Amino acid sequence: MKQPNSVPSSELMLRETASQTAGPYVHIGLALAAAGNPTRDEEIWNEMARDDAEGKLIEVVGTVIDGNGDLVRDAFIEAWQADSDGKYQLEYDQQKPFNSFGRTATTFDNGSEWSLKTIKPGPVAHASGQSMAPHINLSIFARGINIQLQTRLYFDDEADANAKCPVLTRIESPTRRQTLIAKREEADGKVIYRLDIRLQGEGETVFFDF
Repeated sequence: MKQPNSVPSSELMLRETASQTAGPYVHIGLALAAAGNPTRDEEIWNEMARDDAEGKLIEVVGTVIDGNGDLVRDAFIEAWQADSDGKYQLEYDQQKPFNSFGRTATTFDNGSEWSLKTIKPGPVAHASGQSMAPHINLSIFARGINIQLQTRLYFDDEADANAKCPVLTRIESPTRRQTLIAKREEADGKVIYRLDIRLQGEGETVFFDF
């Protein structure tokens, strides 16, 4: 016999798990070297491309800055990009000269900079059929952030492609677009692109709701 105050099992609601931020504990599982722990035999880290990878070898560097203008010294970043032909490598294999996926972090002992050794990606087709400008997708995890932030890194020497990119041009403010453009530098024969990610405040980086 059904009890008067009983609730059908299909209508039972579980209490939502309390949210919590990623850091600094994310480093312990995903950034062992940054956390000062021994690394595994196979570690997904910031060398996405070896010297024999096809395409133009580059280094991407930057910092993460909070709303007070202070450096975030324990941010964790995941990168996802196409190869030089504009194709994503869907299987991760450290024996390959290039992988589309990589990880990096800011720590005290690296000047609070994150870095990636990779190749410059080729243009990727948008769902509309248009070509998107070469870019690297970035996910940022840090203390105080409940859900990772999604953004993109574009290249300042791809001005023509940037001006036609169906994603970048959806940002109405040209000033805001500049928060996604990495500046090219050269040092010791290496091509370096720098992008500082600002989480809040003046010059806040554009983040996407993917």
